[in-house]
Amino acid sequence: MKKIDIHLHVSLDPVPKTESMFISSGEEMLHHLDALGIEKAILMSAGEDPALPFGNTQCHTLAKRYPDRYTWMCNIDAAEPETIGARLRQYQAQGAVGIGELIINQRLDAPLLRQVFEAAQALQMPVLFHMSPAEGYGYGIVDEAGLPLLEAALKTYPDLKIIGHSQPFWHEISGDAKPDLESRMEWGKGPVAENGRLVELLRSYPNLYADVSANSGGCAIMRDEAFGLGFLEEFQDRLMFGTDMVNVEMTFPLGAWLDHQWEQGNLSGEAYQKICFENAKRIFCL
Repeated sequence: MKKIDIHLHVSLDPVPKTESMFISSGEEMLHHLDALGIEKAILMSAGEDPALPFGNTQCHTLAKRYPDRYTWMCNIDAAEPETIGARLRQYQAQGAVGIGELIINQRLDAPLLRQVFEAAQALQMPVLFHMSPAEGYGYGIVDEAGLPLLEAALKTYPDLKIIGHSQPFWHEISGDAKPDLESRMEWGKGPVAENGRLVELLRSYPNLYADVSANSGGCAIMRDEAFGLGFLEEFQDRLMFGTDMVNVEMTFPLGAWLDHQWEQGNLSGEAYQKICFENAKRIFCL
């Protein structure tokens, strides 16, 4: 079955390789997506600066150039709070299907982020965030261990689809999640303990969704096969497949793992289809 990738990074033109990273163009990525069985991808934006290699401008251009293969989410910069609503309306009019990935490195309860969430809820734009464990640490919205600020946002914006991503988010899948910064930034491994905070939040708040991309999401699902399969079945309506690739040399193992589990009868066809395709189609109106 073909998949929809809800988390892809590409540029309009190739960005040359450095020692650690290069960015493939949208055109170059098409053959790689075909090889991985991905029929459509949602492009993640890095921000509003037109010069960014995968910012709003380039994501919008690629979605127009390859409408059958790409759509896009817009991003918003930490500037001019009073115009956030107007800017999001403009990007939505240009075809943005959500906000992602939101990377402003402020606490989730900061006034600026509250304005983003309020505007997104009013515009019915899902928000996909990257989470950081602390202000000043890398990029991404900030929450504490146990995700208390995320819970407050889920209560405050009940009509907003909030989609979680990255290590500090997925770290909370296990009931024995440690609160220190280093632990929160690790890829999950080993058995998952019951009563994880993330499980509790998914059970309590129907507006919380999860992006299973990258090693953060993939390891959380695959680290404990029995638990992971049960988790996929229980939350099949609110999990979405993604890769978080930035170039044609990258692959992540979760896609093949999902295929294998479905083919072996370990994962129901209903859950497999929803996670790989149908949820993204429904949530982003594709």
